[in-house]
Amino acid sequence: MKPENMRVVNHPVAKVDAQALVTGKAVYTNDLAPSDCLVVKIVRSPHAHALIREIETARAEAVPGIECILTYKDCPDKRFTMAGQTFPEPSPYDRLILDRRVRFVGDAAAIVAGTSEEAVKKAMKLIKIKYDVLEPILDFRKAKDNEILVHPEENWKSLCPVGADNKRNLCAHGVSESGDVEAVLESCDYVVDRVYHTKANQQAMMETFRTYTYLDAYGRLNVVSSTQVPFHVRRILANALDIPKHKIRVIKPRIGGGFGAKQTSVSEVYPAIVTWKTGKPAKILFTREESLTASSPRHEMEMHVRVGADKEGNIQAIDLYTLSNTGAFGEHGPTTVGLSGHKSIPLYASPKAFRFSYDVVYTNVMSSGAYRGYGATQGIFAVESAVNELALGLGMDPTILREKNMVREGMAMPAYYNETAESCALDRCLARAKEMIGWDEKYPCRDMGNGKVRGVGVALAMQGSGISSVDTGTVAIKINDDGYYSLMIGATDMGTGCDTILTQMAAECLDCEMDDILVHGVDTDISPYDCGSYASSTTYVTGMAVVKTCETLRKKICERGAGFLGCPVEDVEFDGERVTNLKTGEFITRKDIGNRVMSFNNEPLSASEAFSSPTSPPPFMAGIAEVEIDKETGVAEMIDYVAVVDCGTVVNPSLARVQVEGGIAQGIGMALFEDIVYNKKGKNYSNSFMQYKIPSRLDVGKIRVEFESSYEPSGPFGAKSIGEIVINTPSPAISNAIQNAVNVTIRELPMTAEKIYRGIREKTERE
Repeated sequence: MKPENMRVVNHPVAKVDAQALVTGKAVYTNDLAPSDCLVVKIVRSPHAHALIREIETARAEAVPGIECILTYKDCPDKRFTMAGQTFPEPSPYDRLILDRRVRFVGDAAAIVAGTSEEAVKKAMKLIKIKYDVLEPILDFRKAKDNEILVHPEENWKSLCPVGADNKRNLCAHGVSESGDVEAVLESCDYVVDRVYHTKANQQAMMETFRTYTYLDAYGRLNVVSSTQVPFHVRRILANALDIPKHKIRVIKPRIGGGFGAKQTSVSEVYPAIVTWKTGKPAKILFTREESLTASSPRHEMEMHVRVGADKEGNIQAIDLYTLSNTGAFGEHGPTTVGLSGHKSIPLYASPKAFRFSYDVVYTNVMSSGAYRGYGATQGIFAVESAVNELALGLGMDPTILREKNMVREGMAMPAYYNETAESCALDRCLARAKEMIGWDEKYPCRDMGNGKVRGVGVALAMQGSGISSVDTGTVAIKINDDGYYSLMIGATDMGTGCDTILTQMAAECLDCEMDDILVHGVDTDISPYDCGSYASSTTYVTGMAVVKTCETLRKKICERGAGFLGCPVEDVEFDGERVTNLKTGEFITRKDIGNRVMSFNNEPLSASEAFSSPTSPPPFMAGIAEVEIDKETGVAEMIDYVAVVDCGTVVNPSLARVQVEGGIAQGIGMALFEDIVYNKKGKNYSNSFMQYKIPSRLDVGKIRVEFESSYEPSGPFGAKSIGEIVINTPSPAISNAIQNAVNVTIRELPMTAEKIYRGIREKTERE
């Protein structure tokens, strides 16, 4: 069905939970926790690397109201991963709930649970821990094959062949290539050879990590948690607690943002083990400081890029080596790194040769995890910046260079798992973005005459739609008395609006109004299986499950209606409201069908289907930034940012637009402001929003968004994903704008005023 023929899909309908949100009725995890819940807090290590020699808890246990104090001696000696990934997880099993070895400043050393926060805080101060302090590895460039091992334990294990080796501090290693890179680069007329560095970034979602747990009447562990991956959390807790999965139920209430942080099970194990040990309900609420210092930020990466071209600007070869810092634990380490190459190199149509190699190393800093863009963000910053430097060296307009080389519809993408771009409007995206910003008039820069210069810069991006041959979405729909539908999904709405989008698709397929469908949140006991909300999978993967389920249900409705009408099913038609005998005009309404199947019925009127795709169709995007630089101070101010996105058919233009605007704002933060700073002993100084600056609305300038739709034949109504790609273009586009404005190239994020000022001074001194 094409967009112009659709009633609900491709229309900006309001979110199904909009009324609850604007009236303050949304129910979050802490709203559901009873007042008599045990309060759980974590005693954290002050050392980056140490062994616990002795823990004294007697005085703390004597504090009135203290119910439970747990140390490594009280926890299972069974390694697991907190990464929310499909089994078998590529991330190594390298964690214990509590370990004798602490691996970063902020690592969990003890768990304290009590009847009040005051009692717990008092007890925490009375716990005495003696450490044998060890030398840490803080520089990820020195970690590989270092004599200091972050994970020397014998029960460390890797379930998948990802090149992991804990005796080399390697969480993952890999190489993929096509053609002879060295020979092709040798033959190129111009080669850019640069190193780029992106630091860790915090997701900084409004709702911090939080979980509430209790035992039900059957002695099962019930977990209410702000998570993107309810079904994965069930498995993670079963592994961590060493109990069967059927003993665990996970419920996802409303989430106050995730952006990938809650694809890692950061908080769940702590109240879970308290409840399992005591039988009492327990909850943990991470403070903002804990969320900034003991969570799962973006992976720090250093990328060595070589791009070669001939005199005309035809790109001949791309070589990328990525060194990724997974930190103290390997959550998402083996998987994020792959995107740094596989979703940056394929932007350029089949160079004669490419090579992508990587190492992911353990260090003694906070472990990293998933963050919107998931490694593609870092890789696109490096590759797109290198392409911009190539344009500079060739004396070419960077948009013209891209027009000569970009991937187009129908082209094969060897660096993207050999998939073909079945839907791609990237050329139209770039052309429209140039029109919106007025590129030809503004490139490369304009002197504003007041000591300030405005430059424009460009970048392209791609992402994916779910994980090919891995992700699965399942949907169940049943028709109830009076004919209304219940839509049961396992996908997690974390504020992005997937409950709305999936309801739109169901309403389109069933020819009904959205009000006729009730959508249910995730409960692992009753929801159909879904891997969760990550990897830009929900619209594409779960959306196709909705389409398949509705098709099955429509057939069943026709069959049941024909039975009630006493005619062959071939003679009836269902228009969404009634099943009509086309030969006689006789009909039965959906309401009557729903009521009649409530009695004397041998088959439920429901359907459930699953979808998993062998491909992951990439969305594409062009972003252009206009930035004003104060030459006296180096301060960069965002003036205008235009983005044009190809996400296939846009399911809900309003929700898609705010996704793009929000992602661009986060990307601007990564480019200009957000900086994690450690001291020489591994303490994270960026522990509050005073020290870790995220952009406000005043910092991002004007953001303008448009869409250039392609039609993805394998997607629901032609749709692809949009959730992650939107964060990928700001860093390289802003870097290019600074480059064009003041001829200063910054290859490390964030691009602060100090770095720009130093670059201007150095350039002036050279001249």
